[in-house]
Amino acid sequence: MGELPDKRTAFIEWYLEVIEAAQLTDKRYPVKGMNVWTPYGFRARRCLDAVLIREIEATGSDAVEFPALIPSTEFAKEAEHIQGFNAQVYWVTKGGLAELDIPLVLRPTSETAMYPIFSLWVRSHRDLPLNVYQIVNTFRYETKTTRPFMRVREIHFFEEHTCQANEDDATARVASNLGAFAKMAGAFDLPYIPVRRPEWDKFAGAFYSIALDIPVGEGRTLQIGSIHHYRENFSRPYGIQYEASDGSSHFAHQTTFGLSERLLGAIVAVHGDAKGVVFPSAIAPHQIVIVPIPAAVGTADPIAMAQGIATRLRQGGRRVHVDTSDARPGAKYYFWELRGAPLRLEIGRREAEQGTVSATDRLGRKSTFPLEHVEAEVDRRLADYDRALTEQATERFRASFAYADTLAELAGSTQIRVVRWCGGEPCGRKIEGAIDGSVLGTPEGPLPLEPRAPGPCIACASIESGVWALASRPL
Repeated sequence: MGELPDKRTAFIEWYLEVIEAAQLTDKRYPVKGMNVWTPYGFRARRCLDAVLIREIEATGSDAVEFPALIPSTEFAKEAEHIQGFNAQVYWVTKGGLAELDIPLVLRPTSETAMYPIFSLWVRSHRDLPLNVYQIVNTFRYETKTTRPFMRVREIHFFEEHTCQANEDDATARVASNLGAFAKMAGAFDLPYIPVRRPEWDKFAGAFYSIALDIPVGEGRTLQIGSIHHYRENFSRPYGIQYEASDGSSHFAHQTTFGLSERLLGAIVAVHGDAKGVVFPSAIAPHQIVIVPIPAAVGTADPIAMAQGIATRLRQGGRRVHVDTSDARPGAKYYFWELRGAPLRLEIGRREAEQGTVSATDRLGRKSTFPLEHVEAEVDRRLADYDRALTEQATERFRASFAYADTLAELAGSTQIRVVRWCGGEPCGRKIEGAIDGSVLGTPEGPLPLEPRAPGPCIACASIESGVWALASRPL
């Protein structure tokens, strides 16, 4: 592979080349936007899913799995929801040669698959809260340009759906989801910003939506997840109601929390560099790659030593690969840098004779340590590597934001702009037109910039009820 495009100025070109060169997915499947998970990409996905499962189950959520096909009669029950998804769904209208009496939708998301059953599961206050999640494939007829992981038609999808007794409990569940995602993102060394979407851009059927956004490229953002508060917007049409302890009947308040394979694309986008993918140790298919360098002379056996080290490291649950291919050592180093392995251990004749290990992490930092302490030394280096990865990503993240005081400043912006906004849709639309993008919404938490005194709305100059808002060009 030749030199990669510049990541900052030609982000999409860089991203597509890196994904293909690192063999994370194969896009040659004959249905556009439905890509093949390669062995290496599947390993990364499995590691990522393990983090999601660990953190969501720590909050009291249980795994389920619902069917992929949804009767059109159920899909149509929430009018706003069907309006939001109708243009994106795949329809199944035949079973064999026979026309189906009731057409079926291939799930674009699972509200309309789950909620008829939730109405059977939730009958009493004792059935609440109901917090369940599934990791399945969803399908959307994406008409825009498809890109691996970021915009596809068959989506590897994590979704939690909950039923709560009242609005306060649902709001608390939203906060719990935000806390769970903070831990997930911490494992991925991934800085992000939660943003409450404006009314015109919230999820179809939601009371409000909080998106999880990251900066990518020049002035671009990528939504990597979302959390939605539904109030009773779905429980009423689907009849999800319960009897309280005093005998009164109430509709449940609901929430959802969604993440997809886009999260893997985000990790590549944020951490990758001019050499290729840079994986955090939590999701690296191989956390440690050992490269033995066979010796032409001497009695030491680097390959046997490498295999012995791998056995010791695997006993502690570490993911280790020994590269015994016939490629030259330099080619192996290049290959594993391209694929993002966090730590490379090199074992040559000198190391084998002296009982030492030479280590290089994916950030290019080199060191040597005694073989007898290999487990502790590897763990220390991986932890230090992840800290450095977080620091680098956080520095770039903060540099991606800048204040703007006038609409003219938004044109051609290469940063995500922080603006004062009155909150009205007409002014929001003016901001979107000026930046040729979107008003992402209002941050749920502190701004990623030094605080400034509030000013007037950037569009109408009103000083009443103003909020800080983010504007960018989403991918």
